[in-house]
Amino acid sequence: MSYIFPEHDLDLSFLFEIADGSDDFIVESIEMFLQQTPELLQTITTAIENKEWALVATASHKLKPNLGFFGMPISQATIQEVEIMAKEGASNPDLLVAKFKTVKQLVVSNLDRLVKIKADKEAGL
Repeated sequence: MSYIFPEHDLDLSFLFEIADGSDDFIVESIEMFLQQTPELLQTITTAIENKEWALVATASHKLKPNLGFFGMPISQATIQEVEIMAKEGASNPDLLVAKFKTVKQLVVSNLDRLVKIKADKEAGL
């Protein structure tokens, strides 16, 4: 079974490669992503609502490597743009919000896919 979904900005090839056949590693990695990512997305959402640009930048920076690790290059590049814009004081907050919404939409849809993949691996599939 392939775990590459380019239309959803998700390619788990790197994860499977470094797992070297260990389903436990894959399950644990996905579990960590499923725990941390919604919290970071919520932190960024709240920080944007409160115009706390430094917090937007910090949380975006924390999210960025997770997206790379899980093969979401479009989301990773876009969250980096959000981070840079926030660090610079968000001179165009509407653009920042639009970029973040794009990332959030892609990532949230991938969370459901990751839950399914994790369940498959736990079931030995």
